[in-house]
Amino acid sequence: MASLQTQKQWHVIYTRSRAEKKVVQELNLNDIECFLPLQKKLRQWKDRKKWVETPLIPGYCFVNITRKEYDKVLQLNNVVSYVTFERKAAIVSQAEIEALETMLRQFDFEVNVTMENFKPGKLVEVIEGPMVGLSGELIECRGKNKFALRIEQINTSFLVEIPASYLSAVPETEIQ
Repeated sequence: MASLQTQKQWHVIYTRSRAEKKVVQELNLNDIECFLPLQKKLRQWKDRKKWVETPLIPGYCFVNITRKEYDKVLQLNNVVSYVTFERKAAIVSQAEIEALETMLRQFDFEVNVTMENFKPGKLVEVIEGPMVGLSGELIECRGKNKFALRIEQINTSFLVEIPASYLSAVPETEIQ
């Protein structure tokens, strides 16, 4: 069994405004595993349109670190602090990171981020399409079915519009 000093866990860090990509570069230079969820968006200027990669969650980056690397991350430029919960750095599960990566790999549906807290609803599983196997909370918003993945540690929900025929209810469960 790995000791707490060598066991890696995913944490969330705050970055300076618009410095997420710089933080990722520095983390990579220091051989620290990180994940910055990026999404391509079509941006329009007066004279042109261009596809740009923007952070899905502005101001945040995920790091997979050991206890030894904890302080090293804080010493990097443009890193502000860790996201904390009850005075300890919040831990994000590997399953949540993988679900977020899966959501970003699909191209059929647009992903939106919201800080809005939704009322608990039915737990569903995607049974068809590019996100098959992913579970989350079904939320009805403006008459459309939306699939939501919550990452509670950073109080954020990710919404993807998915046709109802792609979803199947998970029996006997309500999200608390």
